[in-house]
This record gives sequence, C-alpha cells and structure tokens, in this order.
Amino acid sequence: MSDLAGAAPGPSESGPGGALPGLRRQDGAPEDAVVVLGTVPDALLAKRMAHVLVEESLVACAQVGAAMTSMYLWQGNLEGGEEVPLTLKTTAAALPALYRRYCDLHPYEVPEFLVLGVAAGSIPYLDWVRDSVAVPPAGPRAARG
Repeated sequence: MSDLAGAAPGPSESGPGGALPGLRRQDGAPEDAVVVLGTVPDALLAKRMAHVLVEESLVACAQVGAAMTSMYLWQGNLEGGEEVPLTLKTTAAALPALYRRYCDLHPYEVPEFLVLGVAAGSIPYLDWVRDSVAVPPAGPRAARG
C-alpha cells in the first residue's frame, strides 16, 4: 500500500501529471479494499442482505441498485428474469466470512459473488472501508474448510 500524493510518475499511474494526489495504490494486502458484485431475486431481499451485512460489519457499504433483466443459461435452458444488483465494499481479509454469510442469506443454488480488486482509491475512503469492516476470528468452521 502506498500513498500516491507527490509520488514520482510510474508506469502503472495514469493521468497527464503522472502522480495521483490524494490517492493510494493497493497491492493485495489483507486490509485492502475490494468490491463484490452480486444479484438477488428482489429488492426486499437485497435490502435485507445489505442491512445484515453492514450491521455485522462484514462490509463497509452495501449498495442496492435498480431492478434489471438478466438473461443466462441455466442447466441448458435460456432463462431470464428480473434481478436486483448488490455492490459491496469490504476488505480482502473479510472475504471468507462475507462469502459464507452471503451464501447463508442467498436463495440461489449458485449465487453471483464476483470479487473485483481495487487498484487505487482516495486515502480517506480506503481508510474508512478498512476501519468499518471487522474480520471475524478464524473459528472451528473456518478451520475445517
């Protein structure tokens, strides 16, 4: 993790000035922020899941999007239906516990759970995400899996 304010331009930095003032690069450390994308069948469940995941400090922020139409192949058949997108902000260290809880709350046999790395972000926001997420201690369930 490195602050980019005043940093000399490097090959992975963007922008005409090179340095990205007020931003921090992330390098895959456990405390680094990540974004999780998912969908659920309806807005009521999306709001419930968002509430539970924030309340349990597994995510710093949960955004519930507007309903959209999804088209996909499931067990060889073309399916389509309305789904509600969820965008979750958490840390890499919290992913195992978040995934377990997400699957516990989700009705799908194969729920969408896509983890996107965050290359860089504003320093105060990345700090807020890190400070807002509590990583549960590894318990017997985690040790077996």
